[in-house]
Amino acid sequence: VAITTRLLVSHLSGIRHYEKDVTKVKEEKEKANRAFKLTKPYQDKEQKEKEGKEIEKTDSVKPRKEHEGEVKSHNAKPGRRDKEFEQEEYYLKEKFESVIESLKIFKNDPLFFKPGSQFLYSTYGFTLLSAVVERVSGQKFTDYMLKMFRDLDMLSTVLDDNEAMIYNRARCYVYNKKGRLVNAPYVDNSYKWAGGGFMSSVGDLLKFGNALLYSYQAGQFKNTNGKLLPGYLKPDTVAMMWTPVPKTEVSWDRDGKYAMAWAVVEKKQQYGCCRQQRHYASHTGGAVGASSVLLILPEELDSEAVDTALLAPPRGVIVSIICNMQSVSLNSTALKIAREFDKEKWAQ
Repeated sequence: VAITTRLLVSHLSGIRHYEKDVTKVKEEKEKANRAFKLTKPYQDKEQKEKEGKEIEKTDSVKPRKEHEGEVKSHNAKPGRRDKEFEQEEYYLKEKFESVIESLKIFKNDPLFFKPGSQFLYSTYGFTLLSAVVERVSGQKFTDYMLKMFRDLDMLSTVLDDNEAMIYNRARCYVYNKKGRLVNAPYVDNSYKWAGGGFMSSVGDLLKFGNALLYSYQAGQFKNTNGKLLPGYLKPDTVAMMWTPVPKTEVSWDRDGKYAMAWAVVEKKQQYGCCRQQRHYASHTGGAVGASSVLLILPEELDSEAVDTALLAPPRGVIVSIICNMQSVSLNSTALKIAREFDKEKWAQ
């Protein structure tokens, strides 16, 4: 079979996640689908009663895991253990000198399906992607990324390395079997830098979101007389990254599809004075002792303002949340915050 970088970045490669048993993965997907079908009619009714007909609906359902395999249910009680984090590979302590070396963890394992035929969120797919970057760039993946973070002015974003002295590093917490908060166990993230090995701050993630939103919108502004600097990425590149890919799914937002390393909800309204979907891109994160989300809600630009250069990018709302606790659902919270700021802006 052939596995392309596009398949890797959209989680269509067939490479496994932490669970090695394909039967268990299929069973979990079937359970999530059944739960969605059972809860959707009730939640739709509840939402209409609460907000009326002119709502912009938030996440239509909270399936069992918000992040595909990495964050627990929205309704789970504190102290309830997430089965995902019972996977042994989350707690690896082996140090790898390069991402190419870390491929040995999964390189001899069978693919779960033919590449391109199904969606399966895979941290190891991104490990392979980082190995591609390492080979193509001719430098260590971590060095390549840290230079990029510097270009983006993300000076607080570093490797989550236990040995390094990192100022203002937060302590991370998990619930033990008795439902009590304890310090998160030691892990070495060198086996998955690309899929969950960087440490950042809320401010840095906002800079990252602004850089992407600016890049996305820069090409739409006319008559700027050369005063508008180019974005870090080309507008077409970000548009491609935020375009849903067929055969994908998003467990933490049933309105969305997976794109290229982002979950995306497209703008949609089928009937007048009824439910609307706004276009936005987001991604949650889950690791041992930590949870996070970055959500970007672009402003729907007025054509006249764009043509006359009355506005300048980035235009929209960006929400970043980082929590030093494991298995915390954050995407729906981020979306509610974004909509409140968006509503307030239009009310002014």
